[in-house]
Amino acid sequence: MKNQEKLFEDFKRGSRRALARTITLIENNGELSDTLRDALYQRIGHAYRIGVTGPPGAGKSTLVNQLTKAYRKQGKTVGIIAVDPTSPFTGG
Repeated sequence: MKNQEKLFEDFKRGSRRALARTITLIENNGELSDTLRDALYQRIGHAYRIGVTGPPGAGKSTLVNQLTKAYRKQGKTVGIIAVDPTSPFTGG
């Protein structure tokens, strides 16, 4: 339990290592998966999610960069998850 609490506290402080570990634990459905998911949802379950799609060259990256700057200027934290639909790893 102490390791989980430390991981969660480090995550809340913005530790990238804790973020990576948390994602791995949740993705692998480890024994802490449900507990972590519940704890995280209580804290960040009201985050906004924005999807951006379009053909190559449409300006998706430019739009995401501008949105990121605007939100950060407002003091908000921004995370970006990019998925390549042609990737054999993500499958789109």
